[in-house]
Amino acid sequence: MAHDFKFGIEEEMFLAGARTRAAPRRPVSAFHEAARKELKAVERELLRNQVEICTAPSASFAEARGRLADLRAGLARIGRRHGLLVFAAGTHPTALWPAQRETGKARYAEMIDDLQIVGRRSVVCGLHVHVEVPRPGARVDLMRRLMPFLPLLLALSTSSPFWEKRRTGLAGYRLRAYAELPRTGLPELFDDARDYERYVAGMVEAGAVKDPTYFWWQIRPSSRYPTLELRVADSCTRLEDTLTIAALYRCLVRLVDRRPDLHATLTGASRGFVQENLWRAEREGVRASLIDEARGVAVPVPEAVDALLNLVAEDAAALGCAAEVANAKVIARNGSSADQQVGIFDAALARGARHADALRAVVDWLARETAAA
Repeated sequence: MAHDFKFGIEEEMFLAGARTRAAPRRPVSAFHEAARKELKAVERELLRNQVEICTAPSASFAEARGRLADLRAGLARIGRRHGLLVFAAGTHPTALWPAQRETGKARYAEMIDDLQIVGRRSVVCGLHVHVEVPRPGARVDLMRRLMPFLPLLLALSTSSPFWEKRRTGLAGYRLRAYAELPRTGLPELFDDARDYERYVAGMVEAGAVKDPTYFWWQIRPSSRYPTLELRVADSCTRLEDTLTIAALYRCLVRLVDRRPDLHATLTGASRGFVQENLWRAEREGVRASLIDEARGVAVPVPEAVDALLNLVAEDAAALGCAAEVANAKVIARNGSSADQQVGIFDAALARGARHADALRAVVDWLARETAAA
């Protein structure tokens, strides 16, 4: 029987005061308690002004769409009762990191104690996608060969153009902020699963980490499930964008699994090209041009999307997600959440709005789009 490549989606989101549009200063435990009680698949995150929703493992995008739509609408409904807005974005446009407080959970307390200021400054939200693979022992090889695709997935998901109430000039600032943490970014080019396991064992034995969940790479093998987890993407404001990133990633996992020749000879230079492309995606989002190592040219994101859709056409058909991956063309043409946020901000300023009011307009749009699923 053909493998299902079941997937699960985790979306991290921010809270803002419905009146102030700022990150809430007052306790929000009542909101979190109500969300967990009424919606079930809701978790707290590192900071009190964050919340995470997730789907159960599934092979159906219709099922995932319905579940996430219900969870997003539910969070918006509960937020209204508690005077809060809930929105998906890579960074919080109005939050100031010194004012944030971590969630009272032992793991998070230990993390902050270890990370100190770089942990407290991590006011970011991401989209994580798990895909189950036929041979869990092959995940390190798949992870390695998937690296060249990560910048395009990031470009399509960019939703973090603001930081500390400022326009950053970047479409995806989240990964710049997150890079302050250790053990982030691209994973190493491990030789094989044994090389990876030797690294994990050495890090644990040396007391550097408790377990592999403290490797916060942009893609990693899950230590809990037989999955390969995507972590490069910003939290997507629009549900359709979330589904597109998840569908593309799921297709790519199937692609590299059935094509062992694809990216089989990556080198240190190859990893360097991926690093450069990640920066380009962070800087310009869907307006970027990404370096094609094989051709030695820089390719605009819309052209790269067309090439990617051709590459995964067989996989999209087999997995029943052709419509979801096709939406990548719409994002590349019309812009990601970052483009929309900047457009709203600039339009408000052009109308004579104050800087603070322009940011409020951005938060309002984020909350509406997040709940509009």
